[in-house]
Amino acid sequence: MGKVTLEGIEFHAYHGAYPEESILGNRFRVDLELDTDFKTAMESDSLKDTVDYAKLYQLIKSRMDVKVKLLEHLGHLIVQDIIVAFPETEKVKITLKKHHPALGGLVKYSAVTIFYPEDYQ
Repeated sequence: MGKVTLEGIEFHAYHGAYPEESILGNRFRVDLELDTDFKTAMESDSLKDTVDYAKLYQLIKSRMDVKVKLLEHLGHLIVQDIIVAFPETEKVKITLKKHHPALGGLVKYSAVTIFYPEDYQ
């Protein structure tokens, strides 16, 4: 068992519940951890025996390109995509941050963290 981490992935995307957010867009940050068994890869030195980081990045990017209203929904979709693409994944923790959200005041970011399975923390 091991942990794969992609930290500080940044995108400009158009997610949000308010109309101006889907027009102007915003900067988003994604931090991802997943627990998986990569013992075979440790011995084989073969990409086919582990989680392909480039494929994982592209999976996240493809979801970031499709507008949604809620970070909660976006995180759920990304987690589901990961489970389908990498069925050997046992646990996922994803944090999505929206920089300077339109909340009527100065806020560095809003964020949600989603765990799979739900009892994993």
